[in-house]
Amino acid sequence: MALAQVLLELGHYHKAELLFSGVLRWLEGASKDVKKNLWVTEWLARAIQKQGRWNEAEKLEKATLEQRRAILGEHHPDTIRVAANLACIYLEQGRREEAEKLEVGVLQQQRMMLGKQHPDTIRAAANLACTYLAQGRWSEAETLGVEVLEQRETTLGMQHPDTMLAAANLARIYGYRGKWNEAEKLEVEVMKLRRAILGKQHPDSMIAAANLACTYCAQGRWGEAEKLEVEVLEQRRTILGEKHPGSMQAAANLARTYYAQGRWDEAEKLELEVLEQRKTIIGKLHPDTIHSVVNLASTLHKQGRWSEAERLEVEALGQREAAHGKHHPNTIFIAANLACTYRKQGRWSEAEKLGVEVLEKQRATLGKDHPETIRAVANLACTFREQGRWDEAEKLEVEVLDQRRAIIGTEHPDTIRAAVNLAITYSIQGKTECAVSLLAPAVEASIKVMGHQHPETQEAIQRLSGLLG
Repeated sequence: MALAQVLLELGHYHKAELLFSGVLRWLEGASKDVKKNLWVTEWLARAIQKQGRWNEAEKLEKATLEQRRAILGEHHPDTIRVAANLACIYLEQGRREEAEKLEVGVLQQQRMMLGKQHPDTIRAAANLACTYLAQGRWSEAETLGVEVLEQRETTLGMQHPDTMLAAANLARIYGYRGKWNEAEKLEVEVMKLRRAILGKQHPDSMIAAANLACTYCAQGRWGEAEKLEVEVLEQRRTILGEKHPGSMQAAANLARTYYAQGRWDEAEKLELEVLEQRKTIIGKLHPDTIHSVVNLASTLHKQGRWSEAERLEVEALGQREAAHGKHHPNTIFIAANLACTYRKQGRWSEAEKLGVEVLEKQRATLGKDHPETIRAVANLACTFREQGRWDEAEKLEVEVLDQRRAIIGTEHPDTIRAAVNLAITYSIQGKTECAVSLLAPAVEASIKVMGHQHPETQEAIQRLSGLLG
């Protein structure tokens, strides 16, 4: 039993599963000790869960929870622990509301019985923070995440696995809130610690590298992101297998980096592969599958295949609205993409109507300085420009450029795009001098950051050449 637990901690999940299964079979044949059987079943469920076989893990945890409640009662620590484990499985299955319901109950019980500083209470708060993050309730997630990290650092020290996990989770929350520098600082620290303590091949070390790569991508540091993501994908496919959820996520992350670099054919190939795998393994309605649909749609959009993109976006929007409602950040994100697709098809009134709706929701839920809110303003400005409403477009584009310069700096790809968009609006209005003064440094920055061959760089160069005659 002890060896199986060690193997699980080291990331050898299948070997651990075989040992736990063997122990359980022996207990069932040789012992009538129900408590021991339940204890081993919990460990077996954890090993199966780590391999991404969530339905099997759920079945075991549900049976264990029922028996714990019957034997020990609702408020016994062992019952509460199993409820917490089951909530984690629900979250991985995309059943966020069910996860939240269990976790809120667990946290209340732990605080009442054990106090706020007890490790089990802190773990319950950490789990609830992850669920809030998945629900798009980022402010609540951050409040809990900061509290968990501070408590764990104080009681366990930074090198403890639970503290590193708390730092990684808080970094993810920062990333969703557009606080990329704070996210990067935590993720670099976590990756270094995990590689030093657990080794480069450990699943937790790979997760740390994948998280850092996502942050690099968000910062426009695509070369660094791609290098880490290729490494993570190879490791996961070798260790976990091609169809493990972690391997699929690694492929999806790499595809997004290809997309950001303008390598859309490579992105599409990987995204199709991931989408088919997710449909088969976790089903069409799982949040990760819907996310794959959205990613593929955005790649098709960039390739000018707008009808195909629209079909996927409408499908994904309907699924997200049904699952999370119209005001969930992930739902609003798809609506924003669909508005852009309408604009590219020349359906400007539809694009404007949806774009205004998206912007109002983003400002209400995320605040005016969040990257997604700024993106919504930029998209609406493009719609105004293509309708010939140049003064309105210019006003919004100046606002976007000022915000992006202040928040993410002049050399971030999104800032470069903002400068190019405003330059286009100036040139249409005959403000050639203003357009050139913006476009010339934007071209220089685009070559430096995105590369000379990137489609957006090439387009900016052509526009500048046209203005200069």
